[in-house]
Amino acid sequence: MRLFRSRGRDHDVRRVRPALVPAVLRLRAGQYAEAEAAARAVAADRPADAPLALAVAALSAGAQGRHAEALAEYDALLPVFGRDFGAEHPQTLLLRSNRAQTLIALGRHAECEAECAAVARAADRVRGPERPRMTAAARNGQIYAVNAQGRHPEAERLAREALDAHRTADRFTLALRLGLARSLNGQARHEEALAEAERAGKLSRRLPEEQRRVETGAVELAMAGALLGLGRGTEARSRAVVAHDACVAAFGPGHYRTAEARALLDRIGGA
Repeated sequence: MRLFRSRGRDHDVRRVRPALVPAVLRLRAGQYAEAEAAARAVAADRPADAPLALAVAALSAGAQGRHAEALAEYDALLPVFGRDFGAEHPQTLLLRSNRAQTLIALGRHAECEAECAAVARAADRVRGPERPRMTAAARNGQIYAVNAQGRHPEAERLAREALDAHRTADRFTLALRLGLARSLNGQARHEEALAEAERAGKLSRRLPEEQRRVETGAVELAMAGALLGLGRGTEARSRAVVAHDACVAAFGPGHYRTAEARALLDRIGGA
């Protein structure tokens, strides 16, 4: 079963448990409140589907900016998934990966780094078509966390290695390119960062809406950071405003990327 690793194809939806299809379709459409409500209804009505349904609900809650609540839900689900699926089953690793991304939102970057690295190592042992995407998702979280701790050269190395290993033009490549741009901005290599952000933007425009939705605002934030570093403050502010407004519309005011956009706007205003 693939709950969240969509490639936008109908056969992926058919592999989801039937009771969860409406919730997953709403999640993929960015209807996060509706997805959460539908998933919680399944969890209440169908005990056998409850763990997977609550995982959808946690992901939906996090997408609405309720990161602490999402983390508490993931923490409660981890032992259940370990018991029902096994410690290194793709569903368990997926839950751990989604939980680790939530640690980013809560500023627990060292924990996120360690967990993402562990999930990536475990994913490398998984057989099947999900392995490359699981590994790329975990590496993306690791790269973000390393960047957040100020270790930008290390993040650059990890991003380039991950991009070299993951050559499919999909949303994971988009996320990895944005991680690379962030690492370059962190090293004051703003021309390179801007070029990388522009590459990410071109890739984003080629992807289906469903795949690029999770990175809403991220391309504009990377570009705004590079433009600010290059002294192009007016352009940087314009990009940051677009990012902020898009994040508020997609995720709400409490989401960590919305907060990141607000912080960048404050920096631009003080520059």
